[in-house]
Amino acid sequence: MHPGSLTWRPLTREDAKASADLLNAIEAVDRIGENYTEEDTLQELVDPYADLERASLAAFDGDVMVGYVKVRHKPSAVGVHRVFLDGGVHPDHRRRGVGTALVRAGVAAAGVVHALHHPALALVVDVHKAEHIAGLPQLMRSRGFTPVRHYRRVERPLDVPPGTAVIPDGLRVEPWSEHNDEDFRFVRNESYADHWGAAPMPADSWRNKITNQTFRPEVSFLIRDAASGTPVGVLVTMHWEADALATGIRDAHFMIVGTLREHRGRGVAGALVGHALEAAADRGYHRASASVDSAGPSGAPGLFEKAGFTPTMRYVRWALEVPAPAS
Repeated sequence: MHPGSLTWRPLTREDAKASADLLNAIEAVDRIGENYTEEDTLQELVDPYADLERASLAAFDGDVMVGYVKVRHKPSAVGVHRVFLDGGVHPDHRRRGVGTALVRAGVAAAGVVHALHHPALALVVDVHKAEHIAGLPQLMRSRGFTPVRHYRRVERPLDVPPGTAVIPDGLRVEPWSEHNDEDFRFVRNESYADHWGAAPMPADSWRNKITNQTFRPEVSFLIRDAASGTPVGVLVTMHWEADALATGIRDAHFMIVGTLREHRGRGVAGALVGHALEAAADRGYHRASASVDSAGPSGAPGLFEKAGFTPTMRYVRWALEVPAPAS
């Protein structure tokens, strides 16, 4: 059952502007640092792994979108299929059952796409949200979700120059180009193989999520082993113009920082972060940021702390293990 007086239907690609308006209204209250343009939300709606017809739902008050939920399935999975559920409710429509209805619909939709793509695996539904959002923990717990992981947003102002990055002996750095794009994706996939909840990104997902309009190739770098030419580490930077327009701060967000496991301990990640900080400062960015898994295997919290980053916000990963349907 959905709360009355609202119109409910799946999202479509034509909802980009309504989605951006909703997300910006949510940002005005929740203050999570996420502002959107219509182009940004369209990028989400054309995600090749978001089945809008089967696995999304939006609530409208007239022509105004007041809530939505969207499920993203994994292109590949081993053992467990972790489906990502995202959504939100307009602040003026909270405490009316809209969020509960959307989460319920999202979990049901997760079961539908799971049965289509990875029916032999266990299903877990993940939700990733800022810890401070009012009422969210109560909603998650009421639907059976439990907190399983914590992440921190870390930031470093660039008004103090980061200094000249030192590239360790035996390594060489190069910027992103169309010619090494596949090396970037390869290192991301291999280096994230032991990261909790991560899955390989196929080429279509890489184009949609990474090399889109928010990608900043001039602040994205690859490190190779100088002797063999093997790519061993990457750093990918994103920038959202909507955030800069809303805040006046040009933020260089280090979306991906990864080192192949066998090359960890050589200073690869530190060299990448230092090099990217220098490049961002030279190009007029005011701040650098990243999201850090507090319990990840790569030592990211210490890496960013050493580079001068400090925590500014905490996120919670909520998870729901969905029982297999009775046979």
